[in-house]
Amino acid sequence: MDNILLVFSICLVLGGFVGFMAGLLGIGGGLIIVPALIYLLPWVGVESSQLTHVAIATSLASIILTSLSSAVAHNKRGNVPWTLFKPMLPGILIGALASGFISEQIASDDLQRAFAVFVVLMAIQMAFPFKPKANKQTPKFVVLFLVSTLIAIIAGLMGIGGGVLLVPFLTFCGLQMRQAVGFSSVTGCLIAISGTTGYIIAGMKVTDLPEGTFGFIYLPALAGIIISSMLIAPLGVKAASTWPTPILKRVFAGLLMIVGIKMALSV
Repeated sequence: MDNILLVFSICLVLGGFVGFMAGLLGIGGGLIIVPALIYLLPWVGVESSQLTHVAIATSLASIILTSLSSAVAHNKRGNVPWTLFKPMLPGILIGALASGFISEQIASDDLQRAFAVFVVLMAIQMAFPFKPKANKQTPKFVVLFLVSTLIAIIAGLMGIGGGVLLVPFLTFCGLQMRQAVGFSSVTGCLIAISGTTGYIIAGMKVTDLPEGTFGFIYLPALAGIIISSMLIAPLGVKAASTWPTPILKRVFAGLLMIVGIKMALSV
């Protein structure tokens, strides 16, 4: 019980940091939450064979409420191009739901290596943003479906909302940045809901998970992250108007690079 309370308390601090950085730099929390949980969860009895799965599933579940609040705000401002949902929604739901079952077939160490490589790539993208030239012609239905499915699978496997992948693709398709971000906030919520469902169902078959798990989701950690991130995120948004965010983003990218390399070497 003491360890459970300790993990919950640390996740309160972690959630506050994640919420603040998300508001300040516009980054997703999964890149921070997953490495932290991989370190914390063994304290409460999560076995190494399930460690990365539980960390990613818990991270994905924590995204639901934060992305929902962002989606509502963007919709009020008219930033969500709802016409794109017809070709992309099926792929998003299918891909995210499938991610939980695909993850179950991957060894925990291999999943951690893949996440470490992904973190390093995202750190490079954050430090030196790739901005594709806009293509004014919207891709065909089948292309949008396949791309959305692939992005949702990757997002679900990595425990993120998928915005780091979807926003560049949508700007390439000719959407304005505010529309791309608005659409991404809605799809991030859907990816989180569908992916979390997949991880819950897949985790129900696992018998050696500790008390406090629901499927692959560790509920005490989830509660701590959600409570503080929702409260602190507005402070990060407020700070973004005065703090030197481009410099801070590069510093944060450097920290992510270190985390990714350390994770890869520790497996």
